[in-house]
Amino acid sequence: MIAEFGYGITFASFLVAFYSVVAAVYGATKKSTALVESARRAMLLTFPLISIAALSLIYMLVNDHYEVSFVYEVTSRSMPTYLKITAWWGGQAGSLLFWSFLLSAFASAVTLRKWDRDIEFLPWVIMVCSVTLMFFLGLVVFYENPFTRFWLVAGNVEPHMFQPALATIFTPQDGNGLNPLLRHPGMVIHPPMLYLGFVSYVIPYAFAMAALITGRTDDRWIRLTRRWSLWAWLFLSFGLVLGGRWAYDVLGWGGYWGWDPVEIAAFMPWLTGTAFLHSVMIQEKRGLLKHWNMILVILTYALVIFGTFLTRSGVLSSVHSFANSPIGPLFMAFVSITLVASIALVIYRWPNLRGETEMKSMLSREALFLLNNLLFMSVLVICFWGVIFPLVSELFTGQKVTVGPPFYERATAPIFAALMFLMGVAPLSAWGHSTVKTLGRAMWKSALIALVVTIVLFFTYTKNYIALIGFFLIALVLFVTAQEFWRGARARQKTQGENFFTSLSRLMGRNRRRYGGYIIHISMMLMAIGILGIEIFQKETQGELAQGEELNIAEYTVQYRELASWDDAGKGVNFTRAVVDVYENGIYLGELSPRIDYYFDSQQNMTIPGNRSTFRDDLYILLVDWQPTTAMGATFKIFVNPLVNWLWIGSMLFLIGIIFAAWPDRDPAEETSRRGITRSANQPSAAD
Repeated sequence: MIAEFGYGITFASFLVAFYSVVAAVYGATKKSTALVESARRAMLLTFPLISIAALSLIYMLVNDHYEVSFVYEVTSRSMPTYLKITAWWGGQAGSLLFWSFLLSAFASAVTLRKWDRDIEFLPWVIMVCSVTLMFFLGLVVFYENPFTRFWLVAGNVEPHMFQPALATIFTPQDGNGLNPLLRHPGMVIHPPMLYLGFVSYVIPYAFAMAALITGRTDDRWIRLTRRWSLWAWLFLSFGLVLGGRWAYDVLGWGGYWGWDPVEIAAFMPWLTGTAFLHSVMIQEKRGLLKHWNMILVILTYALVIFGTFLTRSGVLSSVHSFANSPIGPLFMAFVSITLVASIALVIYRWPNLRGETEMKSMLSREALFLLNNLLFMSVLVICFWGVIFPLVSELFTGQKVTVGPPFYERATAPIFAALMFLMGVAPLSAWGHSTVKTLGRAMWKSALIALVVTIVLFFTYTKNYIALIGFFLIALVLFVTAQEFWRGARARQKTQGENFFTSLSRLMGRNRRRYGGYIIHISMMLMAIGILGIEIFQKETQGELAQGEELNIAEYTVQYRELASWDDAGKGVNFTRAVVDVYENGIYLGELSPRIDYYFDSQQNMTIPGNRSTFRDDLYILLVDWQPTTAMGATFKIFVNPLVNWLWIGSMLFLIGIIFAAWPDRDPAEETSRRGITRSANQPSAAD
């Protein structure tokens, strides 16, 4: 009964979302406040309804209802409770319900805001959110149903939602269990972060469509969705970082980013979202790029749906993607229809989106921001072509051609270098007009220091010219950004008479968006150090060792000591662990224990590396194979990844920068009131 109840609630949610669309559109066209309010309440109702459906599914996951096919596919009795809960998004049907749950939560949250100044937006925001929600709920209800039961029909086990004639419920003794790769803590959090980022971008898109439909094409919709865009970017960025860490920990190839098609599917909306965050500042400051901002937010929404399609259709081979599914054509139809309709709206409102001023200097801040956006779009084009080319090739030639990392790295490396250079130049340019002379005067000191750093690295670290160019650009951006913090704080210190650190903290607090962006720039340069290190200087070796034998790599010596294998019946896992001793230039550093975990339920392995991390490098050791003989020989693969930990340090600072930029400012009215009270308290009374 729980399965039928969960399905019924999901179907009711679909009907409520459908009503919300109809009531919102009809209410807006007939100017009926009552109908629009009814649509808003219907939108609010979807969240508790889908929450009940989700709780029903979680109850069955936790309590081993293996008669439900989804529960059977993603859980087993040996899994701990927390993993059974997170298995909700570990399979295709559950992940679509999870997507719907998040969207209903965000859409409900946005409809609870005060709409006094923007009431004309409300019905159209509801319409866009509800249409998107209807699509995902429709997939759950009609195609990928997580509540389907197993039935025994004429001796055969078949999944059906409702009982076929002369059938009885079939309950397997145990489930298949979650893919071991998805049991890593990073993958427990990674998908929800990506989904949060994907779903959050629906809200700016909904407001953009509302602005186009109503003809209110000023920057009000941007101001209303600024924080939504920042938080969406935070979630998506966090999801990408967690995905990189997961890949580094469990995929066993010594890297963090393999230009996998599904990785790129999440990276593409991040590119357009990043361009959008930069571009909206130009519209707010100068009244420019209104067409461009609309196109960027439409592209971001389309890429969010497209990325979800790539993951769930099974058309691409990836460690991240689900199996083949009939929902692929539906995704493509939905993306196509929404994209065409959105672009048609932009064309219809094109005359109303003209800029309020003109761009007069190619070196002004707005011009450099536009160039920055064009570079992001160049990376997007490369990524998009790399993802769809195998599909196009298969369609026309019958053969699927693989596009590997060398294509992406060679095509995008010069563009990323140009983006780094712009990070160093753009903060020094002025709105409206800048010249080569003014920019040169502002950045020559930072450029000189960066050059000195590069020369020192040439004589002490590397003579690789690509690495030296990268390190020069990193140093340039770091010193320019530090100079901006210094100049701002010193200027405030002189005018306010505060000490330097007080001036700096108050300056940053009053300009969160600007200085949060600077923190993000610093963090990206730290990440770039790690990327340069692992991409250019990584070393690897592999060999089969008997006990007591050694492998040498860089300054390290790895000596194989012992190997043990045992079963943990409670966890349903066989552990095979090697112990190796590590020496650097003859000095003993300690032992590492790479292992392979074999999960009996899913009959799959997970590789856990032995890893020794420092700021200088990672020694990363994998147990590849072993021989259960008297000699206990084992095969190891060893990587030395220089500077890679700067990638993770930069990632943490990156997240801090986004949170700082997105943190709510004090309400201006409250601030004025507080200052008035303070002034009154400081004024002498008549009695004094």
